[in-house]
Amino acid sequence: ADATIADPTLAEMGKNLKEAMKMLEDSQRRTEEENGKKVVSGDIPGPLQGSGQDMVSILQLVQNLMHGDEDEEPQSTRIQNIGEQGHMALLGHSLGAYISTLDKEKLRKLTTRILSDTTLWLCRIFRYENGCAYFHEEEREGLAKICRLAIHSRYEDFVVDGFDVLYNKKPVIYLSAAARPGLGQYLCNQLGLPFPCLCRVPCNTMFGSQHQMDVAFLEKLIKDDIERGRLPLLLVANAGTVAVGHTDKIGRLKELCDQYGIWLHVEGVNLATLALGYVSSSVLAATKCDSMTMTPGPWLGLPAVPAVTLYKHDDPALTLVAGLTSNKPADKLRALPLWLSLQYLGLDGIVERIKHACQLSQRLQENLKKVNHIKLLVEDELSSPVVVFRFFQELTGSDPVFKAVLAPNMAPPTVGRERHSCDVLNRWLGEQLKQLVPVSGLTVMDLEVEGTCVRFSPLMTAAVACVLKSRLLRSTGSKA
Repeated sequence: ADATIADPTLAEMGKNLKEAMKMLEDSQRRTEEENGKKVVSGDIPGPLQGSGQDMVSILQLVQNLMHGDEDEEPQSTRIQNIGEQGHMALLGHSLGAYISTLDKEKLRKLTTRILSDTTLWLCRIFRYENGCAYFHEEEREGLAKICRLAIHSRYEDFVVDGFDVLYNKKPVIYLSAAARPGLGQYLCNQLGLPFPCLCRVPCNTMFGSQHQMDVAFLEKLIKDDIERGRLPLLLVANAGTVAVGHTDKIGRLKELCDQYGIWLHVEGVNLATLALGYVSSSVLAATKCDSMTMTPGPWLGLPAVPAVTLYKHDDPALTLVAGLTSNKPADKLRALPLWLSLQYLGLDGIVERIKHACQLSQRLQENLKKVNHIKLLVEDELSSPVVVFRFFQELTGSDPVFKAVLAPNMAPPTVGRERHSCDVLNRWLGEQLKQLVPVSGLTVMDLEVEGTCVRFSPLMTAAVACVLKSRLLRSTGSKA
């Protein structure tokens, strides 16, 4: 149905965005066809023209700056990959600026509706009943605000006495040894806390996963901190560690946090699976946590949409002072790109993208299990959408593969020769796979215990590939 948009500015905005994107794409295509005949735009800014320039000229400049060194840029970064659903997310930023010009009462009503709708949809999709939502650009920012809320909740005199109350009873934030690098330092810098307020919880080494938090050891640490007059404040658990996608024993951690009055925050890529019909019990336990941070942008293939921290708290005064809620319309409008995109995709589209990524992981796991000399690192987590694998084989200097990949001057000392050889081979394997299938998003990483491995995390890349495939099918008229 060709329903007309009554607001001319709104209609013009959608039209202009579409034309601008088409202009940039067409311009890039022409540049590629000219094969080296492109005009090089100077990097040194010139004087601002007195008469002004038209939109086409300005967009041409943007295009030149974006794709001037196209030969050095990987194909996957090009603007054609965004697709129609991406245009909806980008429209949200332009639309937000336009909405902010409305009169105060209209603005208040509209922004409140956008925020409440988006919060409700996300809480229902990801099974987080009666939650509130904080939208933020920096992925770690939500956790920093949650820590601030936990401090205000546990230290009644903090608003008045500030750091004095913290000095007398130091707060402790517990992080897994498998937490993302730099997270602890970031939190301390944001909160103005000294590094001793961080407690690194080791992962299991004797039993279970080497990437899951050691719950028994955590309880010992908590008891020790209480005896020393400290206040156990907050625990960050993983539903999919950054490295290998393992999920902590969140159910047991929640019981421990309830026992000692500790705030439980969960983050990780496996939280995306909460949208599916079947969810593993370990990830499902995250729905009972105090807060969780999610990244719907990469999960759904949406550019420039915010990360979201869902949380439960019943004191609006404290959430306001912690920065999780705001009366400013501009803050509420951060939800707008997601509000548009979620409606565009629909519930079925959202679930389909996440399911597609999980199926890719399962297919790869099944095939890798049939290959000799390939070790999977996620066998204890069949439902994990992250696949980490490693080639292993005892090599000798006479091995032809060894000679082909290892240069003579890279021959390691006798001790650890096999480990070093396998690491080099796995690095080579990963790089080769990345070149063969660039859109797969494969990464090579070094793990302390296992060595160099290859990781496949389609939840962070597959949605874009899915969009590319659907656009290709439409353009070729295929009905695959």
